[in-house]
Amino acid sequence: MAAKLLDTVAPGATVIADKAYDTDGIRSFVAAKGAWANIPPRSMRKATFAFSRWVYRQRNLVERFFNRLKQMRGLATRYDRRPDNFLAAIKLAAVRIWINA
Repeated sequence: MAAKLLDTVAPGATVIADKAYDTDGIRSFVAAKGAWANIPPRSMRKATFAFSRWVYRQRNLVERFFNRLKQMRGLATRYDRRPDNFLAAIKLAAVRIWINA
């Protein structure tokens, strides 16, 4: 599944993932695409890789944003059946979160 997800990675991009995605296959696939994999190494890994803790911590902002979206019941259960209405509701919720922050 990771290969399907990473097919759209642009050259020069940064892929930020958890320790669970620290495999040689994913790292080589990302490198073949011309991107950088910022994945913390697992404790059992012998080799060292370039890893930026600051960049990795920035993904926390994205995770907290999605958590705030999940707190809104109408978005979490997707009451809107039409995709354009659902997207509009997400945009309104994102603006609301941004203003409150």
